Amino acid sequence: MATTIRDVARAAGVSASTVSRALSNPEMVSDATRELVQRTAQRLGYRPNPAARRLITGRTQNIGIVLPDLGNPVFPSIVKGIRSRARESGYCVLLSDSDEEPSGEPALVRTLASQVDGVVLCSPRMNTEELRSMAGLLPLVVVQRTVDRIPAVVFDDTDGIQQAVSHLHALGHRRIAWGAGPEHAYSQERRTRAIREATQQLGMELLEVGRFAPRFSSGLMVADLVLSAQATGVVAYNDLMALGILHRLHARGVAVPQEISVIGYDDIPFAGMVHPALTTVALTTERAGRVAVDLLVNLVESGERTPLPHRTLPCDLQIRASTGLSPCGSGAVRESTDSATT
Repeated sequence: MATTIRDVARAAGVSASTVSRALSNPEMVSDATRELVQRTAQRLGYRPNPAARRLITGRTQNIGIVLPDLGNPVFPSIVKGIRSRARESGYCVLLSDSDEEPSGEPALVRTLASQVDGVVLCSPRMNTEELRSMAGLLPLVVVQRTVDRIPAVVFDDTDGIQQAVSHLHALGHRRIAWGAGPEHAYSQERRTRAIREATQQLGMELLEVGRFAPRFSSGLMVADLVLSAQATGVVAYNDLMALGILHRLHARGVAVPQEISVIGYDDIPFAGMVHPALTTVALTTERAGRVAVDLLVNLVESGERTPLPHRTLPCDLQIRASTGLSPCGSGAVRESTDSATT
């Protein structure tokens, strides 16, 4: 027969209500009482009834996640970190995908609001006012974007881009291209600003190529534009675009890295599996998911909406075979690949 809360109360010499408070709201009892109750519950093998706990606390013990695109390989790693840490904290996870549609994100958050205690928004595309409105609706933590008074986990994109540009500069590249990402992406703004500053500081020429969806197919178009611009290196907004660039360059008979160097961003699993293996800026995505849950659980269980500091996680350039010495030696503009076929 399962141990009940009354069994724990009787063994500990306290009331059942004290046991309930010690297990669900430990801050409401003294340290000595909490330790006594928890020790007794563990000894008796007591396991709280989730349904009963929801009735007592008014919480669902669920966390929501809203992603812009589950098909993007960078997000499953973040989700893995969220699910792992949520499970350790006694929460289940509900997942939604906005399909890169900014207007769909608020509707997804509102739908989740009645089913979860809080939401982790990954790289949200909605505008700042909508984001603040969502934060007023329920506890909210954002991954890879910052807005005042909303806790966030971000990556150090400035340093990540600086590492990528410095690497190309050290290899003799002086004219490089930036394959830009989606217009509404926070990461796009930060990375564009960072690559402009980095190339200016190093005296390099930067060619900015379009605004593209962060997908493989976008990389095909970027590759043609980069070749027409006669750049010797290209940094892509993300790895999916970079893989598309590699594919198109191969189709046109352009050797990587002998004729042009390619750098991606994210370090998705496929980055090290292609040929040539992709040089890319690695993000600690799984760690970001775990940190986001810690921030969200703190918000939920403290019952406060006080501002929390943003957490910034490091980036690390993974140098692989897709980058090499500039074909122009000291940095002169390379000749156009007229013999390449389309």
